Amino acid sequence: MKIAFILLAALSLSAVAQTPKGKGKRPRAPLPDTVEMRPVTVFSDGTRMAGDLYLPKGLKPEDKLPAIVLCAGTGGTKGGTQARLAPRFAEKGYIVLAFDYRGWGQSESLLVATERQPAPDTNNEMTLKVKALRWQMNYAYQTEDIRAAISFVAGEPNVDKERIGLWGSSYGGGLVTWVAGNDPRVKCVAAQVPGMGGGSRPAAVKYALDLATKQARGETEPVPIETGKMGGKMATYENMRVNPVKNIGFSALDAAAKINAPALFVAAEKEELSSNDTVEAVHKALVERGVPSKLHVIKGITHYGVYGEGFEEATRVELEWFETYLKP
Repeated sequence: MKIAFILLAALSLSAVAQTPKGKGKRPRAPLPDTVEMRPVTVFSDGTRMAGDLYLPKGLKPEDKLPAIVLCAGTGGTKGGTQARLAPRFAEKGYIVLAFDYRGWGQSESLLVATERQPAPDTNNEMTLKVKALRWQMNYAYQTEDIRAAISFVAGEPNVDKERIGLWGSSYGGGLVTWVAGNDPRVKCVAAQVPGMGGGSRPAAVKYALDLATKQARGETEPVPIETGKMGGKMATYENMRVNPVKNIGFSALDAAAKINAPALFVAAEKEELSSNDTVEAVHKALVERGVPSKLHVIKGITHYGVYGEGFEEATRVELEWFETYLKP
């Protein structure tokens, strides 16, 4: 479809760190001599997502390696925490995909029409004024993006598609928990300081359903752009927008009951943004079902400490998990 890209209210495409405003950015890890990185394009429902593929150098056509897909938390991009982790994993013999969700970072945007669509021509093409949907947070979009990323790495010539793992942090930790319970291609998952969400609580469901009625009737923004800002402790993510309607039915907690892949959860002892009790309940439920699961608590850190003073410990534990369950 030909579209006049008049991007009203488009937000910056530059990479941002996986920490909120005021928390500081982390340096990009230098690329080891034994690792190469190449930019790739991943299509998610036709929208181009920007990705970086990290591979050990010198791979032969017959080499088949396990793969890990890295999934960012709130505001995270492939140039932040993912760029710190990916070279380390690739050094250990993994093919690693870091990517930006649709409308985040360097990826193309989802679009919404600002006027009525004209009739398409014989090629089903039209010219239309649109708005770019940037920095939207909802399970429906991002879980599809992760599944598209899995599909991409499954097609890499040097990837063993029977050994694909997921890594996710914070909001991304909840996303990978959901995907691990709903996509049989996931053979191993590591979720650090995961936000399992509270979208299934009766009050949250009622609010989302009432909002869905208003969106459907045009009584509020159909997609949050001016609205949908986060409050409380999350208000520092000024550019992010939340659409609770798109989260209806996407419960990471419920999805965990369907996980059969080995699952690691890394928690912060002084977690202040999400519930460690929920993470522990998920872990215990997996153990009771006989699914390999581990809960590792990093002492003395808060949520964002996993990107700072707890980074080395978290990375070590996660790598050990992948080495145990993704290597032959």
